[in-house]
Amino acid sequence: MDLFLVETDGEYILTLYGYLAVALLAILVFGAIFFFKPKKQKTELNISVTKKLAFCSMAIAVAFVASYIKLFRLPLGGSVTLLSMLFVCLVGYWYGLGTGLLAAFTYSLLQFLQGPYIINFWQVCFDYLFAFTALGLSGLFRNKKNGLITGYIVAILARGLFHSLGGYLFFMSWIPETFPKNLTSIYPLVYNYSYILAEGAITVGLLFIPSVKKAMERVKVMAIK
Repeated sequence: MDLFLVETDGEYILTLYGYLAVALLAILVFGAIFFFKPKKQKTELNISVTKKLAFCSMAIAVAFVASYIKLFRLPLGGSVTLLSMLFVCLVGYWYGLGTGLLAAFTYSLLQFLQGPYIINFWQVCFDYLFAFTALGLSGLFRNKKNGLITGYIVAILARGLFHSLGGYLFFMSWIPETFPKNLTSIYPLVYNYSYILAEGAITVGLLFIPSVKKAMERVKVMAIK
């Protein structure tokens, strides 16, 4: 344990080897995207794995950079970013559920590296691995009408659910004194969905703009042909 994590004041901090191990896992998982081949359907084109990897790399890289551009930050973690969740959801919208989940899981590891807060294994799962991997659920709506918007909404709601479950399990003692006592049972939901839905509303608003919607459709055509 001391090789990868050290305990300080009841919290665990990654060592250099810990950072390297998570980075290596991210590389291995992301590499799996290159070899992941969805089942062919008569209506689908055979997508070049090289192009697939390039578009997935681009989406995850842009999402990671955008996650550093915070429009608003909450004091206990969580922030409204420059559309970072959208770029992760795009992978599922382009290539379906399997690749979407793999890419989102890779992104979850990058988020963990960005600023890890560790109480125990399950807290890491709910706050990072489960929550950000849920963004890959956008792939469920790949070929549906308004699939990007629907998939995005479902994905961010799922992310918020995992963050909220983590809040109930590990952070109920963090509720501020100023928060109404009769509403403490919904505090994790209010806290986590406040910033997720704020960013979601901005993103969905942009996606409803006709020119943006057409641009997203053109990018999808470029990604799959």
